[in-house]
Amino acid sequence: MYTIYRRLRMCILYGSRIQCLSCFSCLNPNVNAFQRKFVGEVRRCEELEKTFNYLEQEINRSRSPHMRGPLPPPCPMPSAPQPRELSTIEEDSERLARELKDVGEALTCSSSERPIGVFLDDQRNGEMVQWTVFLISYWGEQIGQKVKKICDCFRTQTFAYPESTSEREDILRGLQGSINDIKVVLTQTETFLQQLLVRAVALLPQWRVAVQKCKAVEMVLNLCSPSVTDKCLIAEAWCPVTKLPELQSALREGGRKSGSGVDSFYNRLPCSKPPPTLFPVNSFTSGFQNIVEAYGVANYREVNPALFTIITFPFLFAVMFGDMGHGLLMALLALYLILEEKDPKFNNSSNEIFRMMFGGRYLILLMGLFSIYTGAIYNECFSRGVSPFSSGWHVEPMFKINRWNASVLAGTPLLAMDPVVPGVFTNPYPFGIDPVWGMANNKLTFLNSYKMKMSVIMGVIHMTFGVCLSSFNYVNRGQISNIFLVLIPELLFMLCLFGYLVFMVIFKWIIFTPDQSKSAPSILIHFIDMFLFTENAGNQPLYHGQTIVQKVLVVLALCSVPVLLFGKPTFEYITHKIRLRIFISLILPPPLPLLLLQTFDTADVYMHQAIHTIEYCLGCISNTASYLRLWALSLAHSQLSEVLWVMVMRNGVKWQGYTGSVALFVVFAFFALLTVAILLVMEGLSAFLHALRLHWVEFQNKFYGGSGYKLSPFCFTSLINASVPI
Repeated sequence: MYTIYRRLRMCILYGSRIQCLSCFSCLNPNVNAFQRKFVGEVRRCEELEKTFNYLEQEINRSRSPHMRGPLPPPCPMPSAPQPRELSTIEEDSERLARELKDVGEALTCSSSERPIGVFLDDQRNGEMVQWTVFLISYWGEQIGQKVKKICDCFRTQTFAYPESTSEREDILRGLQGSINDIKVVLTQTETFLQQLLVRAVALLPQWRVAVQKCKAVEMVLNLCSPSVTDKCLIAEAWCPVTKLPELQSALREGGRKSGSGVDSFYNRLPCSKPPPTLFPVNSFTSGFQNIVEAYGVANYREVNPALFTIITFPFLFAVMFGDMGHGLLMALLALYLILEEKDPKFNNSSNEIFRMMFGGRYLILLMGLFSIYTGAIYNECFSRGVSPFSSGWHVEPMFKINRWNASVLAGTPLLAMDPVVPGVFTNPYPFGIDPVWGMANNKLTFLNSYKMKMSVIMGVIHMTFGVCLSSFNYVNRGQISNIFLVLIPELLFMLCLFGYLVFMVIFKWIIFTPDQSKSAPSILIHFIDMFLFTENAGNQPLYHGQTIVQKVLVVLALCSVPVLLFGKPTFEYITHKIRLRIFISLILPPPLPLLLLQTFDTADVYMHQAIHTIEYCLGCISNTASYLRLWALSLAHSQLSEVLWVMVMRNGVKWQGYTGSVALFVVFAFFALLTVAILLVMEGLSAFLHALRLHWVEFQNKFYGGSGYKLSPFCFTSLINASVPI
């Protein structure tokens, strides 16, 4: 679990013939790419790839349907070839390409000697076209020469037409014999061509993978530098510390197999440049890690938000998408993709949208499951409420106290149940929202108030958690001063203002009972008075001493701003000045201190901190408001689902009898189509993008720099052409 939370430790290696598990650095930056030692071998591999492309084109042009399409992956997967094996592949591939070219030319040359039929091959493009046979009679030798020239201009084949019948019959018999001979030759040539193509289909995938592996190795060797004796290569590479034992064993194994008299070794070197980041992922966590890294790759040893995104992303998505029915459909789709994840047709699909969805199948599964959970809380299943438990609201007590009677029911279109009346409201619903609200006229008023406050509470908790995560980055980097000069002021500003807003919402829910709801104060007015340092006599306080507490909180929030603005740069300036004076007094002569003290760019540091302070303070306000999208998207999804049910499905239920069955079948098909197209695809994509925004902007910018770069270790899977499955 620690590795998913924090990046693996990296070290830079400098050694002879480092062969695996590493991300290689270039040791020849000043050498032109065309002048490096192994550039000839790379060009040789590229020429072989051109030959392979020609062979693949010939296979695709084959008339056999089973040979067309992408070539199957090689099985077993070949290893990187030795130089002798590469020479063998080069000779065999060139021989096969030459034979295919010769056979193709023979077929092209003999096509003009085929008998004339309804459709024949056009020599220019190989297509089947309609040929026309015509007879021209002429008098005189000069006219005959003109006719011959005209026919030659149109590239027609001309034959002398004998005058006597016997001569014509002799020519026909001779031509028929020639035609039969040519048919035999063509059949044998076509058979030989198919044999060559079958051989190419069997060998080409193996050759292509082997050559691409060889090319990848040669390109890495170009990054290395020769030793002084020019008997071995020296490489520089990044490697995870945990992989060093595997690296050492791999070096020994490579030296043993190659029979080299020089042992391979490595040395760990200090490095001033920031190391790359490596994050081990699997099929479950890769989708969440891709979401995070689409914003930016984590800095070295920075807290990775992907661990928390595994839960928070599908949960915030479900808050906007909450519906048990829609969530169930989404979960079933993801479950099907998970169960069939080993199917080659899914792994090797060429559809980019499907591959993206297949890669995030576990993410879709969690989004569906969380949508079922939030839909159960909202008590919505395809916009309809369910009643697994008995409602906590009862109508009978309203009649017992004679508040309602027949005349009231007849004269009042809308009636309100009073929870103060004993027995009307007995207890809260065991789970989620009471289904009786689905029939209430003020349903939207209640749900809007509930979802709006819920969105603000979730947003403040989410952002505060992000601010707290920055403490781990400070501790890991040894910046303990930032905890007091950055983290604590940020928390004070957030909690004194918006944390207090959340406190007032929850406090009002707990303290004020239904019989006190009419006299309950307005939280909005209290929050405005808090910033204006005013009092509103018409809005009673939530608790005793509220005005004093609010003034203290505002003062604390305002005092945290200058600490956040000037604390960190001032501390860095003083620390830099003290350390530099100590260093100079011990080593350097007196004339140099003033020059070195100017290396600390005070204006730049203060400007950078001022931008951060303004961005954070304004961001707390705008980011809190941004979380109201949870309420807006949830309301939009609920109302759109309601409209779809009322305008479509309800009309199909009205019909009765056999006609009603047919109408219900048609209406349900239309309802299902709209549900999938609009509510699942369009609304799902909208909720996904909004959840993505909440994580990238509102959450990650509190602690996540995202300015690092990934470790790209030498790996045949990533270096070989993507068209060949590895």
